[in-house]
Amino acid sequence: MSETPDRADRPGPTAEHTASAPDVPAGSVPRDEAPGFQAWAAPQGAPPARGGAVPHSGIGPQGGGAPRAWPAGNGGWGAAGAQPRWDNTVRSSGPSAAPEDSLYHQQARNGRQGVLGRLGELLLVAGFLVAGTIAVLAVGASAAYALGLDFAPEDSERFLDDPLADTVMALAGIAIGIPAVLLAVRLGGHRFAGSVASVTGRLRWRWLGVCAAVAFPVLALQTGLLMLWGWLEEGDAGLGDVEVPGWGALLLGLVVLWLVVPFQAAAEEFLFRGWLAQYFGGFLRSPWPGIVVASLLFALAHGFGAWSGFALLFYSAMWWGWLVVRTGGLEAVIAAHTANNVVAFCLSLVLGQLADTETAADAPWQALVLELLVSPAYCLLIARLSTKYGVERRGPRRGSEQT
Repeated sequence: MSETPDRADRPGPTAEHTASAPDVPAGSVPRDEAPGFQAWAAPQGAPPARGGAVPHSGIGPQGGGAPRAWPAGNGGWGAAGAQPRWDNTVRSSGPSAAPEDSLYHQQARNGRQGVLGRLGELLLVAGFLVAGTIAVLAVGASAAYALGLDFAPEDSERFLDDPLADTVMALAGIAIGIPAVLLAVRLGGHRFAGSVASVTGRLRWRWLGVCAAVAFPVLALQTGLLMLWGWLEEGDAGLGDVEVPGWGALLLGLVVLWLVVPFQAAAEEFLFRGWLAQYFGGFLRSPWPGIVVASLLFALAHGFGAWSGFALLFYSAMWWGWLVVRTGGLEAVIAAHTANNVVAFCLSLVLGQLADTETAADAPWQALVLELLVSPAYCLLIARLSTKYGVERRGPRRGSEQT
């Protein structure tokens, strides 16, 4: 649409129009309008139009419908920012945010999803996870062939014969969950992908650093107590078969694990504590159904082992689910999960036990006893620190800046 000319530049009515146009009383609208004409409200400060109507051309979308009314402006006709209000409402094709002041598990409530939309988002997550896993296997196999690494025997549970390479490949296959979740949320959920990270739409890195400063000492202490408990009960046998690698292999392994493990741990949190909690929170008022289902699936994803290991995983996942809603984001649980896995994998590397296929699902009852104390202690401490540091647990109000 071209810009509307100023009043002084508009051509005035001809003598023929003046003679033929009837005078219209103020405030009245003729019922027998000529074809192609529509009632029009003049802008504030403009003289009344003769005939009370204007042609369609040049006004409205594609020269079609006329506006309801021109908003009043200080400059009258053609004032800066003056735009008509059209009858048709156009919905943006971009992402939509949740209502203001929403809790973490409510971030999917953007009014853009029905039953089919939620089903489509679920299928997208599953499809991206499968496709990503296949891609990681293909790239890993190609890299192993190029580096001359041997594949594991057919009766082995591993993919590559080298324990470090196989561990890295497995962790990378889990880390693919981060882009899988973010893409599904953006494409299927029609919302900002960062809403899975926190209520501010992004990871709050300073808060993540505070949580990591608490998580690493706490998880290291828990691991040390568990090892001490096992040594007191069984002696050196409680530590298993120890075979310390050489310095070169040890340093390489430590660097690689420190690079890969944070992405693997974050991916599990984005999927279980993040997307699943928000998926159920999109149509359920309470966060607890989503937390329970996500905790159950989290425990099952680690495989079937000892009953104590399953209970440990489910119990800690419930606490972590509560902490995510309490702090408004995934930072605290990403820090705890990363600290736990970094300590566990690096310790296995130092002891030469990376080839061990046991997971947290095989944890003994002593580990469960310690977890009964450590999980609530960590979560309650982080919750208190979040209050101290003013961490946002609700989404921003419209017009306010995200902090």
